[in-house]
Amino acid sequence: MQQQDRVAGADFLRATACLLVLIHHLILRIDLNKTEALQPTLTALRFGNFGVAIFFILSGFLLALPFWRSLDAGCAVPDLRTYVLRRAARIVPGYWVALTAGFILSVTLLGHALTPELVMRYVSGLFFMSQWHWRTFFPVEGNGPLWSISFEVTSYVLLPLGFLWLFAILEKRRSPLVTRLAWLGIIAVTLLAHETFRALLPANEIDRGWQYGMQGGAKEWMPNYNPVGFFAIFALGALAGGIQIMLPPKRQIWFDILAVASLIAAGFQLPLSTGGPWEAYGWLGLPYAFPLFPIMIAVALVALSRSVLLAALLDNVFMRFTATVSFGIYIWQDIVLTSMQTISPAIFGIGKDDPLRDWFVGCAFATAITFLLASLSYFAIERKVIRHAARIARKNTPNTQYS
Repeated sequence: MQQQDRVAGADFLRATACLLVLIHHLILRIDLNKTEALQPTLTALRFGNFGVAIFFILSGFLLALPFWRSLDAGCAVPDLRTYVLRRAARIVPGYWVALTAGFILSVTLLGHALTPELVMRYVSGLFFMSQWHWRTFFPVEGNGPLWSISFEVTSYVLLPLGFLWLFAILEKRRSPLVTRLAWLGIIAVTLLAHETFRALLPANEIDRGWQYGMQGGAKEWMPNYNPVGFFAIFALGALAGGIQIMLPPKRQIWFDILAVASLIAAGFQLPLSTGGPWEAYGWLGLPYAFPLFPIMIAVALVALSRSVLLAALLDNVFMRFTATVSFGIYIWQDIVLTSMQTISPAIFGIGKDDPLRDWFVGCAFATAITFLLASLSYFAIERKVIRHAARIARKNTPNTQYS
């Protein structure tokens, strides 16, 4: 998306999402029962996995904007070749490097045997097909968070398919209200498909659970975690984009108030989820307190885009930089954490009666290294490919813009 079309508040939410996920994985490295006074806070922040939902809402919002604009203007569907080119440029190079690094880490430092099963998982990840079965759910042992990338790619495919149905509505019957209601229908169909997936494709109970490793954990998550269900979260973000397009462009202070209220409501979902499963399953077994948390994030995103002061305050220099390298933070954090813990098992205070000091030191080192690798990933790999793709896109479709 070009600079003049930057959505206010989007950088803050993108940075918040990746930092929450990083905090989530850092807290996994400490025994919460030994944290005493900090235990309630750290337990709540353990639900930083909610950051994944923020990523899906934000992606759906931003990627849907060109489709909504064309739809409301009575124009043709935005060029899908440009859409595919820019999505591939944004995701593929950095992801493939991190995926391969995780695969190499699996068979070297982590000591996993180079089996056909391990190779199959890696290849399924390379082709973004790991999301459909528990055996391949985690494409490599050395980089767990990569599971969500193939999930998001599925949403990239389903988004334009949904809009093709909206563009098929006769123009004389098409209005902003009608198309948004039709998109609600798409969300309803998605939830029905999600429930069908859960009913027809349950994982068996053999070696099910995180005590059996990543594949056991995948069995624990599936079928509640499935790419169709996650598209429902993504589609809520797309609907929020459609609503934002309908709003008058004038910024008003009541949007600031609405943004604060929705961010607080979303934030409260973390401590409110304590005492239940770490996945915070909500309606229809979807994680991340669905649909309340995703809806609150979607409302916050719309409100921030029309806020007078709040978005400018939240989109500060640090959050903008973090947002810029956020993809790298997400795809490299687990490699850093797993490598550090394997090389020095006590680095996060594991095994100590009072682990907090060592854990904080380990977290500081891990965060610094993760930011460094994320910056290298962006400036040495991702940015070059993104800019090259943008030049190609401008030649072919000069008026089409995608995030």
